[in-house]
Amino acid sequence: MYVRQFMTSQVFTVSPEDSIADAMALMREKKITKLPVMDKDKLVGFLTDGDLREVSPSPATTLSIFELNYLIAKTPIREVAVKTVITCHPDMNLEDAALLMREHVIGGLPVLDEGKLVGIITGMDILDAFLDIMGFRSPGQRVVIETKDESGVMLDLAVTIKEFDVNISSIAVYHLQDHQVQILARLQGEQVAKVKASLTQKGYRIT
Repeated sequence: MYVRQFMTSQVFTVSPEDSIADAMALMREKKITKLPVMDKDKLVGFLTDGDLREVSPSPATTLSIFELNYLIAKTPIREVAVKTVITCHPDMNLEDAALLMREHVIGGLPVLDEGKLVGIITGMDILDAFLDIMGFRSPGQRVVIETKDESGVMLDLAVTIKEFDVNISSIAVYHLQDHQVQILARLQGEQVAKVKASLTQKGYRIT
């Protein structure tokens, strides 16, 4: 799974000279929370709704509403945007992009291909990928199988499931302690109950 499969290709951007008010209006209109900052065709910054909240005046301010509006309208984005931008490539493994976000405690990455902005990937996109991997949107019945983490397990499961003409629409593996694993599968077919009974008889724990 790669970044290009889950990134958003239609990216809204702002320039360094646009105002905070311009950025706020664009985020509200497009229902987005992150904006790459572009100087012509070059990525020079990254702006989030969190950055805007940090520079917005406190409710306890003594400024009038007119002064607040003037301040927001006149402050350029170059003064508040993050200038050292962490980016990724469209062919980067999705898990590497997720690790970048985790390590740098950020919620999104501009996607560059040979220096050109081609997309953006966010934490929500990573969450969508996780749901797909876990089979949340796949058809079939959710079955969790607990067993030892040893050679031949996956083959045995596949052969047993095939015996009952049941299809595996998705599968994921989670490693537990003491060399145990949980295998989350979505099984599609009329004899899923018989598959579960057969696996139980073989010593697998169905939860």
